[in-house]
Amino acid sequence: MTTMKAVRFTAYKTFPELKEIERPAPGPGEVLLKVAGAGACHSDVAVYDEFEPGMNPLVDPEYTLGHETSGWVEELGEGVTGFEVGSAQLVYGPVGCGHCPACSRGQDTYCQNVAEMDYAGIGLGRDGGMAEYVTVPARNLVPLGDADPVPASALADAGLTPYHAIKLALPRLNRAGAYALVVGLGGLGLMAVQILKALTGATVIATDMKPEAMAEAEKYGAVTVPSGEDQVARIREITGGRGVDAAFDFVGIAATARAALDSAAVQSRVTIVGIGNGSTIDWSFLSTPYEAELVTTYWGTVEELHELAGLYRDGKVEPLYTTYAMDGALQAYRDLQDGKISGRAVVVPHGQA
Repeated sequence: MTTMKAVRFTAYKTFPELKEIERPAPGPGEVLLKVAGAGACHSDVAVYDEFEPGMNPLVDPEYTLGHETSGWVEELGEGVTGFEVGSAQLVYGPVGCGHCPACSRGQDTYCQNVAEMDYAGIGLGRDGGMAEYVTVPARNLVPLGDADPVPASALADAGLTPYHAIKLALPRLNRAGAYALVVGLGGLGLMAVQILKALTGATVIATDMKPEAMAEAEKYGAVTVPSGEDQVARIREITGGRGVDAAFDFVGIAATARAALDSAAVQSRVTIVGIGNGSTIDWSFLSTPYEAELVTTYWGTVEELHELAGLYRDGKVEPLYTTYAMDGALQAYRDLQDGKISGRAVVVPHGQA
């Protein structure tokens, strides 16, 4: 038996373990990847640290974490063609039934037969990429060409999630004089700033509590406003008083959602992307701008990941990341929980490309 190292989610309310497990073999329609990079995500922390048994049976333990994965094709399963061994690929994490209307348009996140599935996605109930090797349905692979696959791993969630939210808001932003607001400048927020600059001509306003995060956003062309009592007033001042056309909250707690809503213009769109902590906010007709939309989104489509990979190959977006060796993978999660990570923590089981 050939073994490998993997970060395993073993029980709820329990920190993951680094284990030696059997190396997988690709089944029919699958590809075995030699993992180049695996991103550590706050969603992982939510599952193992905050979820209770029964909340979502599709992510019940035990399995290997890692829903942000890139790698090199190592072996093709039965019936798989069109992939060259050694080629760099990015993994689309969601896995639906594959035949309902949502899955047919590449939106496995909203699979209509999710109750029939055994897992929510790769690294979410099914063994993921926080390991030396991972098996992936061939349909879930996005080619990276000659681009470095290590930082590309962060595109699979930290890139795709804001990309999807921003694409849905483009009708609000594709006009002269538009303003966009990014609340929260972690891995997703910093990617959002770059995506907004790549896809729109909008002035991007970014806000966070951390000066270093705002400094990174400024490098990407954002105008920054620190969190605080006068946060909304300063945002509205930048927009000439009318507010922003689209706001994206990548935190999702009551205070950040309130700041996004209070900064919104008439006929704007406010998207809550961050999971937050389940806080609620008050709403009233008279305090909400007319025809302002308040929506949520979840992840994105495989087609959008192909588009985002194209932006990455063209040098239009570049994830900010810190690498960890496989033996330091648990430290990556500790640093993530302690707020020590700027951008994304990426585990590189086989070293840099």
